[in-house]
Parts: sequence; structure tokens; C-alpha cells
Amino acid sequence: MRVPLSWLREYAQVPDGASAEEVMADLVRVGLEEEDVHRPSDELYGPIVVGEVLSKEPEPQSNGKTINWCQVQVAPEGTTAADGGDAVHGIVCGADNFVVGDKVVVTLPGSVLPGDFKIAPRKTYGHISDGMIASVRELGIGEDHDGILVLSTIGVDAEIGSDAVVLLGLNDEAAEINVTPDRGYCFSIRGVAREYAHATGTDFTDPAEQVTVPKPDGAGYPVKIDDQTPILGRAGCDRFVARTIRNLDVSAPTPPWMAARLRLAGIRSISLVVDVTNYVMLELGQPLHAYDLDKLSGGITVRRAQPGEKLRTLDDRERALDQEDLLITDDSGPIGIAGVMGGESTETSGTTTNVLIEAAHFEEVSIARSARRHRLPSEASR
Repeated sequence: MRVPLSWLREYAQVPDGASAEEVMADLVRVGLEEEDVHRPSDELYGPIVVGEVLSKEPEPQSNGKTINWCQVQVAPEGTTAADGGDAVHGIVCGADNFVVGDKVVVTLPGSVLPGDFKIAPRKTYGHISDGMIASVRELGIGEDHDGILVLSTIGVDAEIGSDAVVLLGLNDEAAEINVTPDRGYCFSIRGVAREYAHATGTDFTDPAEQVTVPKPDGAGYPVKIDDQTPILGRAGCDRFVARTIRNLDVSAPTPPWMAARLRLAGIRSISLVVDVTNYVMLELGQPLHAYDLDKLSGGITVRRAQPGEKLRTLDDRERALDQEDLLITDDSGPIGIAGVMGGESTETSGTTTNVLIEAAHFEEVSIARSARRHRLPSEASR
């Protein structure tokens, strides 16, 4: 379990300036095992600042591509930029998803990005490009490489020249601990924060008590639990909660601070819907699953697999199901292996606007056996 310190500090009183090594030493005192330390700053450092686009001149090229020759203010007027250069830098940019006046992230000469990508002034397309306007992929906080990160799209406004590494939470560090089988609750920030509070005698704030859940405004999505063959006499599911969310903005990006925390915790940012479910799972220890509501057929039934049933899971593999497997099903058949992995047929995508969120309590033996049987050690099953 990787524990970003900024996240841990929200629920336990970790002293300012305490290192990941010091946090792990405290956790060892309550029986957890130290593994490693992870710091994005080891992969990304140097002058990376907030800049404002002053001008943007499109220049068609002989190869059919159009580049933009930009003037970008990277320091307040009358001051020197973080790299020691002028307050305004000329930068060539191939992306086109920004306009004059936008605030962006500028990697100045001397900075280094993930993959040991060193930034330096370079001659390109007839100009000296004095830095780079960065995308989330280049910053290591997402997969979008089609356009640069425009700060207004994530609700961020900051002073020109301010440190973008701090702004985006990329100066964080994580303590990686080994969680023993009897301490499964420590696969969450909530559980680790509680143990840290026990180890140090500080206060613990339970994140589960900080959330006000809106009351349902309708009858809800139909769900039935029908486990006819429980393992060892224990029902495979004793609680299944579903909530419908409609009219999502599919263009909304994952906030970079969230993407940065997930990445530091060892989970790749995928999309806003998936990232939010993963974030809640890591924070509270409660796995969630999101279904594309418009791909569901009829109500949901939680039951054991029937002879001959198959399911194509989210890892794009068709799996022959065992009659011990506990399934999530709709009128079309299996749409997920309970507590392990969802099915491809109801997967959310870039066009999903209506979602059904699942939060359930599945019996651990069913989860463990299915995860081993299908060789699917997913985050949810752990």
C-alpha cells in the first residue's frame, strides 16, 4: 500500500516536514512493515511554472502540420524568470486547445520531466523554443497527450510564475508499507491514518464521517440478491447499494491533484468516473464499480454462475465461469465477477453520460477464490 503523505495528513496529524521514512518508522511500531519511498520529485524537477499565453500565431508547415509560435509570460513583469531568463519566453507548441489569455504549465529550460526528458532551448520550425508548454501526460499525471493542460479547465487560477509542481501536488511523497493478511483495513488511507494515530498518540479524523450523502430522490435501480449455493453456508453478498448519476460532463478532466495522488498511490489515471471510484476505494477501503447505465439491460441480480456461462472482463479476456463464482448480472447475463472485476459490455467510456455506481459487501471467501481461479489479483479484490 502506497500512502501519499498529503492524503494521510488530512486524517492524521502528521507533523509538517515529516518524511516518508519517519512515517514508516511510526507505522512499524504498530506492526506494519516498511517497503519503499516514492517521490515524484525524483522524476520531475526544475523550474516548472504557471505561465500566461500572451500571443499565439499559427504557422502552417510544409509537412501539413500547423505549429503555434507563442509568447508566454512566465514571471511577473519586471522580474526574472525561474530559469534566470526573461519574464516572457518564446515557445513553439504543436497543440491547439488553448487561446491567448489562458494560463498553462510551462517547463522552463533546466527542468526534467518523467522519462528523464530534459528541457533546453532548441531550434525548431525556424524559432528558438525557450521551454515547453506541458500536457498532463508529459507531467506524468494522466494519459491525455492531445492537448496541453489549460489550468482554467480544472478550476485552477494561480499567479504567473508560481511553482506548478506545488500547485498540482507533484511535490508529494508516499510511504509504501506491506500490509499483512490480518490488517486488510490498511489497504486504505482511512485504516493507515487510524494506525498512525495509535502509533503516535495524535488525533484521527474518520473520512467516512466527513461526507454528507444526499437522500435518494427516486425509487432507485432494481437490485436482487439471489445466492442459491452459498460457500460454507455464508451468503456471497449481504449488502448491495446502487445509485444512479445522470448527465455527466464527459469532457470534464480528472483534477490533476487527484490524478497525482492516484499515480503516487500506484494507480494509473484513466477517466474521471474511474478515477473517482478508485479514489474513494483507496481513501475509505470500499471498492466501487461504475456501470454505463445506458448499457444495462433490466435490473441487477447478484447470483452464482450457471453452467457454461462466460464473461469478457475489463482486461479484454473471455473467462469461462465456475459455478462457485459470485456474479453481478442483468437481463443479458453476467456483467461482472463480484468484488473482483467488471465486464466489458457495461464498461464506462468517453461517451458515458449516465452511470450506475455499485457499493457492496461481498463475502471474502467468494472473492478470494474467484480472484485466484481467474488469476485476477485486482485492487478491488485485495
